[in-house]
Amino acid sequence: MDLELYSTQEELLGRLDCDEALLGSYPVTDGCRIHVIDRSGARIGEYEDVSQVEKYQIADSDYDKRPESLRSFLRQRQWGRFDTEGAQQRAAEQQQRQAQEAAMAATIPLGARCQVRVPGQPCKRATVMYVGQTDFKPGYWVGVRYDEPLGKHDGSVGGRRYFECQPKYGAFVKPQSVTPGDFPEEDYGLDDEL
Repeated sequence: MDLELYSTQEELLGRLDCDEALLGSYPVTDGCRIHVIDRSGARIGEYEDVSQVEKYQIADSDYDKRPESLRSFLRQRQWGRFDTEGAQQRAAEQQQRQAQEAAMAATIPLGARCQVRVPGQPCKRATVMYVGQTDFKPGYWVGVRYDEPLGKHDGSVGGRRYFECQPKYGAFVKPQSVTPGDFPEEDYGLDDEL
């Protein structure tokens, strides 16, 4: 690498070729510029594409033998995928939740009037249009047709139709959010003439 010192008028003031010399020993003034000439043979952009840089890879069997690795740390503490006991417990809890959800869904009859209470949203009245499992998310879902346009769709999600209703009147909620019963449509008197 060579260094050249240029003045504010772009005149060459000299080469900075003495490695022991301090910058102040050269005629540097305000506005001067130091020009760097790279003689290493590197091409512009050569190191920008990191996919061309050879990377070190270690075999899984060799990595397993290392005592001070993340994998051995997780294995010693039985965290993550090494927590087989916790994974079994979570799987059992998931199965229990699914069984409870299926039992709740079985108590909701199709066509029944219901009240929907989703946390963080106002209570809404609706008609049950679908009960069962869906393709868009795992678990049991209840498809409802709201009395007002407070929904998200028209009974179809992801290109599959689960039930028929007007746009923005349909929604899917979890069975625990639905209370079937005698909930007649509310009359707000909006259809009366003034």
